Amino acid sequence: MQLRQSERKKAKIKMALQGSAGSGKTYSSLLLAHGLTNGDFSKIAIIDTENGSADLYAHLGNYNVLTLTPPFTPDNYIKAIDVCEKAGIEVIIIDSISHCWDYLLDYHSSLAGNSFTNWAKITPLQKAFTDKILQSDAHIIATMRTKQDYVLNQKDGKYIPEKVGLKAVQKDGLDYEFTIVFDVDIKHFAVSSKDRTGLFMGKPEFIINSATGRKILEWCNSGTNLQDAREKIKSTKNLDELKVLYNQYSNWRELLEYDFKVQKDTINSKEILLNPKSFSTNGSTSHH
Repeated sequence: MQLRQSERKKAKIKMALQGSAGSGKTYSSLLLAHGLTNGDFSKIAIIDTENGSADLYAHLGNYNVLTLTPPFTPDNYIKAIDVCEKAGIEVIIIDSISHCWDYLLDYHSSLAGNSFTNWAKITPLQKAFTDKILQSDAHIIATMRTKQDYVLNQKDGKYIPEKVGLKAVQKDGLDYEFTIVFDVDIKHFAVSSKDRTGLFMGKPEFIINSATGRKILEWCNSGTNLQDAREKIKSTKNLDELKVLYNQYSNWRELLEYDFKVQKDTINSKEILLNPKSFSTNGSTSHH
């Protein structure tokens, strides 16, 4: 039994992509995985529950496919992850985890007796599956289907129905377990609805590519040094101190961009509170 300081480089990214059918979740996942493996498709595996959709992109490279067939029990998913881990796979794409939740809902509805108390039989099964993902020694990208819905958008004076993805088909709150969650729309644009890395939160929508995966890998491998940098940025008391760190961490500027922006806004807010008279009504500093 040994105590050690926490190091992010000991961990692997656990992320999810959610979107409606046709939003490009499988393709985007493969590009992310390509970046996470530094371009080595042989270190990528797709656990495919989507009727062979994993093979649609075989032209990209020689990635591995493990086809899951019904019933989509949590135990079958766990066994599939085990197979990938034992084969030395670095990135496991689970496409999709929504079928597991569909199975559990069907199983719950088939149980006799009180519906509420029957959830006690479902929860441990879901937890075992979630724990397997979170404790895996591989990077994991899970896709989640969203329930289809339509909104009416006005175009040229007419209301035209347009498909949108809404709620992910999975257990409520599962997205909190992931480090990053990307919402992918029908036009293949992604935004992060959850991001503990600070790399994508608050950024405009973009199309996922291999560089996105490389950026995440860089974050994973930056270890404790990047965390130290984040703490130093948070402890700066004025813009001069912040500027010194901005120049000092030039190599990590892109990774720390969000942290610098938040701290700059924090410092400016404190300045306004402490010296309200030195700021004019339009928010710019007045010079005397």
